[in-house]
Amino acid sequence: QVQLVESGGGLVQPGGSLRLSCKASGITFSIYTMGWYRQAPGKQRELVATITSSGSTDYADSVKGRFTISRDNAKNTVYLQMNSLKPEDTAVYYCYAKMGPLYYWGQGTQVTVSS
Repeated sequence: QVQLVESGGGLVQPGGSLRLSCKASGITFSIYTMGWYRQAPGKQRELVATITSSGSTDYADSVKGRFTISRDNAKNTVYLQMNSLKPEDTAVYYCYAKMGPLYYWGQGTQVTVSS
């Protein structure tokens, strides 16, 4: 059974930082592309960041220079370091794993940026 379990969300003030984690089980983690989506109320889902099995990364323009995605294959975990957070970063953040036509999703973790 495939499971992706996110953690690390919460309430943070503008300008603050959070690190999200997503631990995977039930897949050969190292061969999957991993990433993060987010969805704010009333808005479309947005792809935030991806990291391939070889370590190549890509980011949405809205988070470039502020967010960093990384992975630890020994721990089957992908991370999203979020710095200089803005109120518009408020959303539920979902981890995903992709290989070819296969997609797996986590349950999401809430990030709220507010003073």
